Amino acid sequence: MRSRLNLILLGVADVTRSVAFYEAVGWRLAQTSHAGFAKFDLGGVVLGLLPRAEMAQDCNSLDATGQGFGGMALAYVARHPDEVSDTLTLAAQAGGSVVKPATANAWGIAGYFKDPDGHLFEVVYEDGWVFDLHDNLRV
Repeated sequence: MRSRLNLILLGVADVTRSVAFYEAVGWRLAQTSHAGFAKFDLGGVVLGLLPRAEMAQDCNSLDATGQGFGGMALAYVARHPDEVSDTLTLAAQAGGSVVKPATANAWGIAGYFKDPDGHLFEVVYEDGWVFDLHDNLRV
């Protein structure tokens, strides 16, 4: 796994309200955004906003209020579906804990792990993500 982050995911109470906030501070909403998943290009890293309850459900959290689920995950976008489970295995071997194994979903395949301090990471493969020649994610 190359050391890079591609997505900063924030679970929010109201995507529309949050989009308005980030646009108000001068960030440009990506054209590939939609009502359930807003994206902002941060220069090779993408800030993604999605409904907090949906994000909590996606990573097998029972509590979307912030007690045990912080409403945020750092994400690694894999280049191949097999890389999702390989990366989760690597994280577990390094002392992290897999909280959701690689699982097929509506957009591809994804799983989650926590680092030793409890920070949540998603590992995801999805056909829709595009990388440039420098391995930076484009939206």
